[in-house]
Amino acid sequence: MRLFTALWPSPEAVEHLAAAIDGLPPGRVTEVSAGLRKFRFTPAERWHLTLRFHGDDADAARVTERLDRRVARLRADPPRLRLAGAGSFRGVLWVGVLPEAGPDERALRELVGAAGGDPRSFRAHLTVARWAGGRARGESVAALLEGYRGPRWTAEEITVVASDLREGAPRYTAVHRAPVTRG
Repeated sequence: MRLFTALWPSPEAVEHLAAAIDGLPPGRVTEVSAGLRKFRFTPAERWHLTLRFHGDDADAARVTERLDRRVARLRADPPRLRLAGAGSFRGVLWVGVLPEAGPDERALRELVGAAGGDPRSFRAHLTVARWAGGRARGESVAALLEGYRGPRWTAEEITVVASDLREGAPRYTAVHRAPVTRG
């Protein structure tokens, strides 16, 4: 089963970012995405912060047992996060996920470790658009949202998610939820 472990932003954070994207001038989106094949924004219901991709053949029972053990040993309070800024890498426009303060940064890194990820190489982001290839002309596509700053939210649960790619666009199903509380 194709699994990943993720944090989902609060409904308020999602609504705020969705409103910002909906408010982008269509001409500006067309201008900065010119030359990119199949540029499209991802649906808000799929916006998540991947902490660890477990692979196509992951064992859901093993992943959830390990996650529960590790989450039970967390030392930090749940992190306070904010969606802010933007960037891009090959085929992806992302919005950054920023911890509010130093303790929140440590708590987020702890969650990455609990999910089985590498906290040192982790770069917190949320994918908001994709494209199939090509090169943008002129201004970077990241300029669309580089000044974005959303409301603060607290990561209250960590979710193991199954991803089904058979019908074109990915379909996500929560396999397991673990509350993020101080151990």
